Amino acid sequence: MERTPIPVLTVQTAPYEDQRPTGGGGLRRPTALFESQRNYLPNFVQSLLSSVCIFLCKRICSTVGLYHFCSVHKCPYVCVYVLIFKNLIGRLVIGQNGILSTPAVSCIIRKIKAAGGIILTASHSPGGPGGEFGVKFEVANGGPAPDMVSEKIYQVSKTLEEYAICPDLRVDLSRLGRQEFDLENKFKPFRVEIVDSVEIYLNLLRSIFDFNAIRNLLTGPNQIKIRIDAMNGVMGPYVRRILCDELGAPANSAINCIPLEDFGGHPPDPNLTYATALLEAMKGGEYGFGAAFDADGDRYMILGQNGFFVNASDSLAIIAANLSCIPYFCQMGVRGFGRSMPTSTALDKVAKVMKVPVYETPAGWRYFSNLMDSGRCSLCGEESFGTGSDHLREKDGLWAVLVWLSILAARKQSVEEIVRDHWAKFGRHYYCRFDYEALEPRTAYFIMRDLEALITDKSFSHQQFAVGNTIYSVERTDSFEFVDPVDGTVTKRQGLRIIFSDASRLIFRMSASSHVRATLRIYAESYEKDPSQHNKEPQAVLSPLIAIALKISQIHERTGRKGPTVIT
Repeated sequence: MERTPIPVLTVQTAPYEDQRPTGGGGLRRPTALFESQRNYLPNFVQSLLSSVCIFLCKRICSTVGLYHFCSVHKCPYVCVYVLIFKNLIGRLVIGQNGILSTPAVSCIIRKIKAAGGIILTASHSPGGPGGEFGVKFEVANGGPAPDMVSEKIYQVSKTLEEYAICPDLRVDLSRLGRQEFDLENKFKPFRVEIVDSVEIYLNLLRSIFDFNAIRNLLTGPNQIKIRIDAMNGVMGPYVRRILCDELGAPANSAINCIPLEDFGGHPPDPNLTYATALLEAMKGGEYGFGAAFDADGDRYMILGQNGFFVNASDSLAIIAANLSCIPYFCQMGVRGFGRSMPTSTALDKVAKVMKVPVYETPAGWRYFSNLMDSGRCSLCGEESFGTGSDHLREKDGLWAVLVWLSILAARKQSVEEIVRDHWAKFGRHYYCRFDYEALEPRTAYFIMRDLEALITDKSFSHQQFAVGNTIYSVERTDSFEFVDPVDGTVTKRQGLRIIFSDASRLIFRMSASSHVRATLRIYAESYEKDPSQHNKEPQAVLSPLIAIALKISQIHERTGRKGPTVIT
């Protein structure tokens, strides 16, 4: 007897004016807003899918990969809201129990040649009812949506009048394999495939690294003890399966591996401010290597014995200098490097020695995709603890950790020894980022507007600032813009730069806001070649630059703040 088709409903709705993606096709807002505003989430997802259908109109049947780690109401978000497919979607691929890391989504999209993927994530922000929730879209190359797709999503969202939904569809997210459904006026059958959350991604990592070398590092006669903090995000299953089961690390090496919808009440942000449990454990000296991941697995932090901290810019440069430790790069070669403009210039020193180009881009991983797709770039990174290579089109936290373990295995040195050797060879880039979070948007806008007018005025050029016994001479200033070398696309107003004659830098940038508040970031960098000067505290070295930044921006006076919210 033929089954009765499951009805697909068309629901009338009204558009919202505030659903402009903040970058990479993403929308992040307070969880309460998604729950309290009628049709807020289905509106955005329908706008996203309608935009995708416009760009992929030649496709009759598309595949969408899905990662899910939402903040609240997990099953309704996966089984109802994500099934708002009006036109071309005929197949869904979903991670078991609704969980995939962002790198795994990129991997699966590329493996099965999907049209794209929807990711439900709070990223590194607090989750749960009092936190945030987000939706972002990965395109067919497995990378974040480019700006033209984000703009199309926004334009559709402003005129949306209806969305399609299938509320009676019930998918068993725990059962691996294909499930088929007959939907009214849709493809028959409509296929939903539940895949192992780890396996496809793990197979890719096996092809990149020498797992035997890493396994010997973790289990051999000269093994090191490691401590890995999944911060109650999506990375728990990956840490357990790959580092513990596959590579032999003891099970008690991994902490906070149970994914929780509110991340245990803590921001899943891998830095010294929020990964305090890991930092304290590492300070005890028992562990030789430590790492933490954010909620969706694309960001990471590295610590050495006794809590020795490796900042993200140094980590990127050290990885670049040691790519010969990774079989993938020995086979594929190294064509170029990419870094976001605020990231320190430590990578540039390595590139000069290796005689490969460096591409300086705006903040946002989507700007690296064209470079990698065109074969220009092999390794990319950002100061916000994101690093990856052309094996995917996303930053990849676990990949970066495996690179570090490979370097440790090959060089037979500690984390601190490797970092100090790097400084001795290339010089040390003292670096800090100061975040002023939750600012009133108009206040932040006017601070940046006035600052741009100040530093781009001709009278500011070659100005000198005396701080203590140090004199800083301005060499050049600008409002950073990026011209994509592949397609010529120009992206303007991506941050304000002051570069001094000694190569020190000050950078001011407005971060893409997740909701109604704004974040203003100040970056300070100072280069030191002399190894005898490499043991100072970064904030002490950079205090003169920070004093200049505070003086010219007047950020404390104009915001009423006494200092930054977060220092990294």
